[in-house]
Amino acid sequence: MKLELDASDRAFQEEVRAFFADSIPEHWRTRVRAGLRLNPEELTAYQKRLAARGWGAPTWPAEYGGTGWSPVQQYIFWKEAADADAPAQFHQGLELIGPIIFTYGSQELKDRYLPRIINADDWWCQGYSEPGAGSDLAALRTRAVRDGDHYVLNGQKAWTSYAHVASHVFVLARTSDEAKRQQGISLLLLDMKTPGITVRPVATMDEKHHTNEMFLDDVRVPVGNLVGEEGRGWEYGKVLLDRERMVTASVAIFLTQTIRGIKEAASRRTIGGVRLIDQPGFRSKLAQFEIEVIALQTMILRLMADANAGVDSGPRGSMVKLRWSQLTQQGTALWIGALGPEAAHFAALGDTGVPADMPYAMQGALYARVTSIYGGSSEIQHNIIAQRALRL
Repeated sequence: MKLELDASDRAFQEEVRAFFADSIPEHWRTRVRAGLRLNPEELTAYQKRLAARGWGAPTWPAEYGGTGWSPVQQYIFWKEAADADAPAQFHQGLELIGPIIFTYGSQELKDRYLPRIINADDWWCQGYSEPGAGSDLAALRTRAVRDGDHYVLNGQKAWTSYAHVASHVFVLARTSDEAKRQQGISLLLLDMKTPGITVRPVATMDEKHHTNEMFLDDVRVPVGNLVGEEGRGWEYGKVLLDRERMVTASVAIFLTQTIRGIKEAASRRTIGGVRLIDQPGFRSKLAQFEIEVIALQTMILRLMADANAGVDSGPRGSMVKLRWSQLTQQGTALWIGALGPEAAHFAALGDTGVPADMPYAMQGALYARVTSIYGGSSEIQHNIIAQRALRL
């Protein structure tokens, strides 16, 4: 993939840079740098702003309302967004179920849902994991039984991020019992207002409400909300999970925001009259972190080049996801180290007299612990790399 920008690329870069210069409120920036998601209302407003510009779906084909951008343009967009401390777009609808709908869904589903995803009129959550069926998703027990022109769903989903604010959920459910566990699973789209859906919050150590458990009790879903063919949900789900790892490629570009946060904190803090950023030991750690981020971003360019050429990238998506989660955790920990012991007081978000990043950095570091679990745990990524790269 070329790294040199031609005249049209540079013009596009200037256009994107000008957009972000006027589009990111100052009160978003500290939270974004800390790796925290903005509030759903803020992310919705951001998505609508991008959609109004025609940039709501950077990775979608133009025929479905996307930008139709080349991988180079996508990289420019994400890089400029990161440099402006813009947030990553919320991905559940945009990068997970949206592409599955336009690839496998009926025309009726495409017409109903795709424009609303781009314009943030709907907020999607993911009904995949269950108690006893996390990394081993084929063990799921949620069942969908056909009853006339509806499916009746019963079961439980776990770790359902943002289900408490979502308008819709995409659910994997078992529609038949087959000898091979991966068979007989279907993918269904549900309105969260459907009777029988119960959402209960799950507390997390960063003291933010991200995730939930969801119960499905005799939930009736129209047969028309089946994506693709009955019993092929595992196939669609695997594509979705692969795409979720590709989402990581774009998010990994935003690690440059963490680097800026670390540098600012280390420039403020002095130990023995010397700024932390000027002390050799810390400078060495920061330099090593920057080098590894650059190496990861180079891998991302290779991944995007494979996508552009229609080439199977093999385990590279898993490699990016694995390395990104490691570096996210390392970077936020380094930031906490730069801030010093007072960073532990993350709950005091209303305190005055402390740097703006002091409370949010700790929340970001605690939230970063989940990156090695969601989207396929690090152990699963190691297995994929071993099987696809090392043939083990």
